[in-house]
Amino acid sequence: MLALAASALAYPSRLSATPLPRIAAIDWAMLETALAIGAVPIAATELIQFRQIAIEPEVPQSVTDLGLRGAPNMELLRIIAPDLILSSSFYEYRRESFERIAPVFSATIYQTGTPPFAPARDAMLALGQKLGLNDAARTYVAAAAEEIAAMRARVQNRIHRPVFLISIGDARHFRAFGGDSMFGDVLTRIGLSNAWTGTTSYSATAPVGIEALAGLPDADIVVIGPVPPEAREVLPRSPIWNALPAVRDKRVAMLDPIDHFGGLPAARRFVRLLGKAAPFLQANANG
Repeated sequence: MLALAASALAYPSRLSATPLPRIAAIDWAMLETALAIGAVPIAATELIQFRQIAIEPEVPQSVTDLGLRGAPNMELLRIIAPDLILSSSFYEYRRESFERIAPVFSATIYQTGTPPFAPARDAMLALGQKLGLNDAARTYVAAAAEEIAAMRARVQNRIHRPVFLISIGDARHFRAFGGDSMFGDVLTRIGLSNAWTGTTSYSATAPVGIEALAGLPDADIVVIGPVPPEAREVLPRSPIWNALPAVRDKRVAMLDPIDHFGGLPAARRFVRLLGKAAPFLQANANG
């Protein structure tokens, strides 16, 4: 633990003309946000998982891993003694404990029933102002808007169907992302409609049987990774999965992993991967 703390303390915090605060990130969306504008934390949570699921922005190996997001190593956090802790409304119940160590910058991005893109944008701008990285934050926000606009232009003259945005739990169950997910919000912003119109709880449904996807046979399916290894092995030979019209007609896009509760970097990754693996973007009759 002491060795980890020492490596974190040794990491240079000067990424701009003015020294940046030494940051510890508890929440992944805020970790993404900080990295995207050039503020590398000295410590963050669940970095092995982050590198496998969120993937980007890349986290330098010198960043100390604080353990689980829901139960970070508070002793190590005290030893590291950051100047600022990045959190979110998900961890508000721990705010008092964090504030005994350092001031807390917390953002509310995900709320049931509220599209999260605008709150994620506002969180990035607010963090940029807090850290003196206003230009970097504005530039990143503008780039995200441009990518969404480019994708919207790409689909506006094409035939497209409603889209199920799902994550696979196992070979028989999925979770559907609604309009209060980053993926559902971005889907609407690029001009496509979400096939899932049911209720959600913090972005997605509880696990639903795969057969429910047959309820809207014209809808395409976008699977957002990661897909559990067992499901990846079983689905290709599952009679239920293969009977779905979208699967039968090859209207399924399998995307690489993306942070399901990410910030603007997750939104941009979603747009990029969707653009590369979107079989549902069918050309219109005029090509």
